[in-house]
Amino acid sequence: MLTLPVRAVLPATPRARVLRLDLLGRSFPYEPGQAISVAGHGAEARWPYSIAAAPEDAARDGWIELLVGVDASGQTGHRLPLEPGALVDVEGPSGTFTFPAQPAEHRFLFIAGGTGIAPLRAMLRHALLVPHAAIGLVYSARTSDDFAYESELRRLADDKRIELRLTVTRDAAPDWAGSRGRITRADLEPLVHGAETLCFICGPRTLVDEMPAHLEALGVPRHRIKIEEW
Repeated sequence: MLTLPVRAVLPATPRARVLRLDLLGRSFPYEPGQAISVAGHGAEARWPYSIAAAPEDAARDGWIELLVGVDASGQTGHRLPLEPGALVDVEGPSGTFTFPAQPAEHRFLFIAGGTGIAPLRAMLRHALLVPHAAIGLVYSARTSDDFAYESELRRLADDKRIELRLTVTRDAAPDWAGSRGRITRADLEPLVHGAETLCFICGPRTLVDEMPAHLEALGVPRHRIKIEEW
């Protein structure tokens, strides 16, 4: 187990924060998509959170980044400290929902719901560094304010490095130009580039349950569909 200080807490959405834990110069190898279990220093119960940055990011920047949900008062339900300098106990990494070390495929599709974007962002950022033909992301959130890392993702899309689709399931601002409603087969179809597209899904149970059938109907075999439910 490691004990690491909180380096920074940044706004992500009205209901989420980006929490950066300082590695203090340590090496912390992990696979894109893996999680760590964390708690305030000395607490007995620890809770899993997916690492939201690629291993290359952590090695370069010197911190582990998490996307942490908060309530209306800005606190986590797990009493995780959100103040710079606070100490956090860390176990891990763990988990098998990961991006392969040497994927046979060169086309990747990530499907996220809410804070399920966290492990997929780590995978996507890593995928940008490996040989690929296309990277797509379909991201669903309750409102147009609930897209974590939205500016970064839009910038990648503007630079033609990824294909991006955003959809809002509840309320959207009047000027919202993206899709509305749950992710449909029509949303996925432009981003499925043949049967060899490797797909990753993370989000609420309904999303995880519905997406494989849509992908299989678009010709993606089941063994190329990886899922994680939170």
